[in-house]
Amino acid sequence: MPVEHPPARPGEVLAGITDEAAHDLPGQLAVLAELGWSAIELRTVDTVPIAELDDHRFTGIAKTLADHGVHVVCLASRIGGWGRPVSTPLEHDLAELDTLARRCGELGTRYIRIMSYPNCGLPEARWRDRVVARIAVLAEAAENAGVVLLHENCSGWAGTDAGRALELLDEVRSPALKLLFDTGNGVAHGYDGYALLEKVLPHVVHVHVKDAVGDRFVAPGQGAARVADCVKLLRDNGYRGAWSLEPHVALVPHRAGVLAADAAGAFVAAGRAMAHLLR
Repeated sequence: MPVEHPPARPGEVLAGITDEAAHDLPGQLAVLAELGWSAIELRTVDTVPIAELDDHRFTGIAKTLADHGVHVVCLASRIGGWGRPVSTPLEHDLAELDTLARRCGELGTRYIRIMSYPNCGLPEARWRDRVVARIAVLAEAAENAGVVLLHENCSGWAGTDAGRALELLDEVRSPALKLLFDTGNGVAHGYDGYALLEKVLPHVVHVHVKDAVGDRFVAPGQGAARVADCVKLLRDNGYRGAWSLEPHVALVPHRAGVLAADAAGAFVAAGRAMAHLLR
């Protein structure tokens, strides 16, 4: 029988990007049930990105989630991510945003994760200007659709530097653009994640939890990402969003469909470590 764990604190939501545990939806729901969680961050089902699912398949997924009492905290898009440099036609991202915005309405969530575009050989000033212009267009479309874009500290112009993230927010000036903080990306990408968080803290509305030692991902609390310190800093400053597990312990990052043999067990172990740390 699944062990029902109490929430970290009253009202706090523990969620997971469960395609790191299983490709299929029943497998993803099984790890949530084992952890005693009722929230999910959707990225792929059967290795297909949420925006690429046909309407019939997506409607079935939404119904299955509702039938299991699982709510969606965020949709993890590919907009501006590692596979979409700043030279990618903007129409691709606008089309994905349009689909995901409609699906947010069906799922009862407002959040869509984005990044800020890897460079494609442009001089830095042109890279910056193109990123800002693109995200301004996307944010306007998001605002019109009633959704919020969450920029993650990962791939792209503003991904690893607090000053750039704040500059992006200041230039775009949209209520439909906020920040997503990932606790482990600093270690993985070679910068001080805690120091970045200190500077962008008021703008963070969603959190991914992972940990790492060098280029190896480990369970939350077992690495060098100062996850517990990040949690304390966020809570002390009034953070009320979800804690969404993205452990990378059984996933080969940037290689779709590649999971370790015991991906579900590894995900559950990482989830229990996160819950313990939060408690």
